[in-house]
Amino acid sequence: MAQRSPSAAVLVLHGGRETGTEPPPPGLLNLPGTRMRPFVRAVGRAAGGNVLVTPVRYAHRGWNGDRADPLHDAVTALDALREEAGDDLPVVLLGHSMGARAALRAAGHPLVRAVVGLAPWCPAEDPVAQLAGRDVVLVHSDRDRLTSPRATRSLTARARRAGARTCMVTVRGGDHAMLRRAPAWHRLATGLVIGLLGSGSLPGPVGAALALPPTAGATEGTLDLDLDLGPGPGPDPGRFRARTRSRAY
Repeated sequence: MAQRSPSAAVLVLHGGRETGTEPPPPGLLNLPGTRMRPFVRAVGRAAGGNVLVTPVRYAHRGWNGDRADPLHDAVTALDALREEAGDDLPVVLLGHSMGARAALRAAGHPLVRAVVGLAPWCPAEDPVAQLAGRDVVLVHSDRDRLTSPRATRSLTARARRAGARTCMVTVRGGDHAMLRRAPAWHRLATGLVIGLLGSGSLPGPVGAALALPPTAGATEGTLDLDLDLGPGPGPDPGRFRARTRSRAY
């Protein structure tokens, strides 16, 4: 029996390093990839069997300056989906840190409908024109010490002015690795992806933020997970500890 083509797809892009031309380590040794496995499982369960949810494989561990290696890996994965499923397949990109940067840069691909970026790496010089016409929701902890919540807020506003529909959600008390308040990160990311795929409803405040005009200020599209998006996730498991390395994204 021929396998049905997916009705939609979610490509998951994990974090990495600023530099590193070696390939990521295999399996569980690839800690940034391992961190995204709960997101893959949660989104897959919520999306249903005919939505493809798959990680993007990186050829190199780092971003590597102008090479922007993960960006090319993302585009290669999107091109493969397009060849397999055609031009009408809606895709949401879900990325963390360096992977979120790659997702934002790859969003101009014809299949991409939306980007969900978790603790994104958003250099001020990165372009935003490719985000026009896309939904972009960026989620950042107020205590992130590795990537900048302020830079994320700035990119949210710049992208809105460029024609994207944007929103930023602040997770209070979280961390870059998304280990503190992990259940909240998992649940929020899953709800955003499913809502942006059209398989569920987005939280009302997120929908309102996405509908803001291009002239809205940087803080107007910024929401607080606890104050704006309903009840909190309950107690956080005490066993979680953030473990990040310098210059890892």
